Amino acid sequence: MPLTRADLEADLLRRNYERHHPGLALMPPEAYHGSLEAAIAGAGGDLWLFAYGSLIWNPLFHYVERRAAAATGLHRRFCLWSRMGRGTPEYPGLMLALDEGGHCEGFAFRIDAARVRDELTLIWRREMTLGSYDPRFVEVADGRGRRLRALTFVARPGVEHYAGHLPEATVVEVLARARGRLGSAADYLFETARCLRDHRIDDRALFDIEARVRERCSAYDPGLRNPPGDRP
Repeated sequence: MPLTRADLEADLLRRNYERHHPGLALMPPEAYHGSLEAAIAGAGGDLWLFAYGSLIWNPLFHYVERRAAAATGLHRRFCLWSRMGRGTPEYPGLMLALDEGGHCEGFAFRIDAARVRDELTLIWRREMTLGSYDPRFVEVADGRGRRLRALTFVARPGVEHYAGHLPEATVVEVLARARGRLGSAADYLFETARCLRDHRIDDRALFDIEARVRERCSAYDPGLRNPPGDRP
């Protein structure tokens, strides 16, 4: 089932981890709340949030403005294992994160100062429960070259959910097969690729993976010409 705002308001992800996957270590409460308070304090008014994966097509937070934007020194990569949302502990899927180096095009969302605490609380429940990300303020440039200071989520090498630089063939196989409580890893890929393409963002590496995953999905089910999530 797709993740909803009501799920975040109920802190459903944490509750599901605790109930169904008690062996998965969650981010310690002190570190979790400390990072949230640091982000709120760092906003200093309206907050820009740089999104690059599911936040661009299913944001679930309230914002007052969205701009195409790009970050330099970071790139989008399937480098985090998903052991519940898009996979299981036995057969994990993969999720996108920002990794060091390169360039990433996505979107910057502006959250009104009056709503920063409430909206970041929900975003933290979505992104930070496992502690897989380093929430970081970075400089991004919008479509007109204007510089924005934006919060984003960068993968933390060394945590148990960090997959590192996997061979593309492994990424394709995992994405084509994995499925969890929020749906398939392939759906996650297809929705991200669709949104980027709809907004004329050309992520050639992601689109190449998308094409290979579609081929693998069709190989598993020859009658499946448009796997779930496809928008022809």
